[in-house]
Amino acid sequence: MASVRLLSSVVLAGGLMCAVAGCADSGTSGQGSSMSSPAPSSSFSSFGESWKEPASYVYTLTSTEGERGLLGTFRVTVRDGKVAKAVGLDESARGAVERAPEDVPTIKGLLGELARAHEEGADTAEAEYAPDGHPVRITLDPEKNAVDDEESYVISGYKPQPELEPEPTGKRS
Repeated sequence: MASVRLLSSVVLAGGLMCAVAGCADSGTSGQGSSMSSPAPSSSFSSFGESWKEPASYVYTLTSTEGERGLLGTFRVTVRDGKVAKAVGLDESARGAVERAPEDVPTIKGLLGELARAHEEGADTAEAEYAPDGHPVRITLDPEKNAVDDEESYVISGYKPQPELEPEPTGKRS
């Protein structure tokens, strides 16, 4: 009878270890938990380090969480690797652009924030990536129990090297 109990305990322990190992393995597969197709990757370095930011692109940034100035939804135009134009699409974003337009980041700038948070041991420094490698969501939380230090960024409407309208030039009469 004792050997049956011992065998049952070993089988149970082995089953639990396999279940835990399976869960841990699925967390490192590089697939996010999103139900959309195709699922974005959520690995820190799977794409962010290999994605090459184009010189010119447009994207929509929705910045939420925390107590900070860069909150709201922005349409961002990047030229030559720098923010050339940022338009606030809601009241909060319009105020942020009016107060500090230089705070609106490029996607590369957001990836820099992610890398910095990761290097500094933030409680949360996560990203989800589109199949082409650009991030679609970045979540930062430097300290687990701190209040209002979280940052969440959703990147949508990304279009590399769009047909950009030329800058208006003054006409002479």
